[in-house]
Amino acid sequence: MKISRIHHYNVRCAENDLGAIEKFYGEVAGFRKGPRPGFRNNGIWLYLGDHPILHVTARCPPGFLQDDHHGSVDHIAFESQGAADFRARLDGLGIAYEQQNVAGAGYQIFLKDPVGTTLEFNFANSEAPQEITSGTFADRQQARVA
Repeated sequence: MKISRIHHYNVRCAENDLGAIEKFYGEVAGFRKGPRPGFRNNGIWLYLGDHPILHVTARCPPGFLQDDHHGSVDHIAFESQGAADFRARLDGLGIAYEQQNVAGAGYQIFLKDPVGTTLEFNFANSEAPQEITSGTFADRQQARVA
């Protein structure tokens, strides 16, 4: 067997979260809603280009995830370009984020989606703003899960 790439990731949520998730990923990452097979539960598929990269499944009670994210996946990471434009987009949308710049790992921006999933956007170290010097770590690196 050979694994060639990540096919998709799945975020679970409540039915009433679907609209907020679609809007968030559309505005933040440029994903767009597309065709989804007729599964038994409600949900949406969000596409990056012509690929359904994010599957969203409505199978949680309202409020279950937003208040205290219950899952073992720590974060989903995207290889990215255009950090300055991305930061400006997040600032314009009023979305909080953390930054770090680690030699060998890249300049990284971390944020949370509407149901608490942490997203990491990885850029080349050269795209870090001057104030985020090499060796700068995000607060999330020191946090311990209770």
